[in-house]
Amino acid sequence: MIYKLGELFAGPGGLGWGANQARVSRGSSAWRIEHAWANDLDPAACDTYRANVMPRRPRRVITGPVQTLDFTKLPRVDAVTFGFPCNDYSIVGEHRGLEGEYGPLYTYGVKAVKEFSPAWFLAENVTGIQSANDGCAFSQILEELAAVQPGYRLTAHEYRFEDYGVPQRRHRIIIVGIRADLGPVFRVPAPTTAGRPVTAAEALAGVETVPYNNELTRHADRVVEMLSYIAPGDNAWSDSVPERLRLNVKGARLSQIYRRLKPDEPAYTVTGSGGGGTHVYHWDEPRALTNRERARLQTFPDDFVFSGSKEQVRKQIGMAVPPRAAQTILEAVLKTLAGIEYPSVDASISVPDASYGFVPVQLFS
Repeated sequence: MIYKLGELFAGPGGLGWGANQARVSRGSSAWRIEHAWANDLDPAACDTYRANVMPRRPRRVITGPVQTLDFTKLPRVDAVTFGFPCNDYSIVGEHRGLEGEYGPLYTYGVKAVKEFSPAWFLAENVTGIQSANDGCAFSQILEELAAVQPGYRLTAHEYRFEDYGVPQRRHRIIIVGIRADLGPVFRVPAPTTAGRPVTAAEALAGVETVPYNNELTRHADRVVEMLSYIAPGDNAWSDSVPERLRLNVKGARLSQIYRRLKPDEPAYTVTGSGGGGTHVYHWDEPRALTNRERARLQTFPDDFVFSGSKEQVRKQIGMAVPPRAAQTILEAVLKTLAGIEYPSVDASISVPDASYGFVPVQLFS
């Protein structure tokens, strides 16, 4: 069974690469995923996706606003994935939810599900989505997804990706929906590395030999000197930093600013934007990580080459779903549909039942 996949908000291809790798078999039968088309607003991310995820069908990677897509003219698909923009759901920022510029873009994922009635879909976002608009935004998204005819059975869970082989403390909400008339209900795959996560040192071993996206950042002498006083795990507010080198910042002391990694633990969350001090810092050398080192922490393979400027590549890496975690979750989707048992855990989030239909929720103006 081959599930043709359409992907919105595709980014550089974290979910896409995981989908390429996901496959299960039972006897002489096999289940896998094949891309039909993908879309993203960022031209550099689309170039990366074309080269690494869909090199044989580069024209099927559509660059442009999701609002301009005509779903009726796209190839039919059996599956839809969409990691819709998190800008308005992240707790870092104004946290505007549905009232923000990006918050309502989830509706295009709903629109795609309505148009194609796929066998399954997967949606991804930050954990802050649960509290946006006092919790109403997330409830509305779940109810709309469950209610798309012929109805979908949802499983929503907060994944701790460090428990799934990702050398990074990165927590995300994943919603999987399977069409109710097909019967099976998705179960959350059991963690694969709980209690023994992959460490930063293990992830970055030998990375200096990778020739792609591995440029060092040039730091001011003051930054290099300040970093030399910061121990692994500490940040710019450490008491060990001399007064003359301390940051002149008023207000909250953000814990990630110039924070150095601990080599024997997973990294903290790799982000795609932010100014000085937010680039993730090496535990031994007084410098920011290279993009290839960040890509290692996100579990992109070394032959996955990113297109664009250094900052464009940083954004792509930081915004992506870790491919290794994506593969684990998507293989569980395939096993569910194939009737293959696998170790699972209870989902952490209650969801509406498709059999109850849609309960309207007041939209935000």
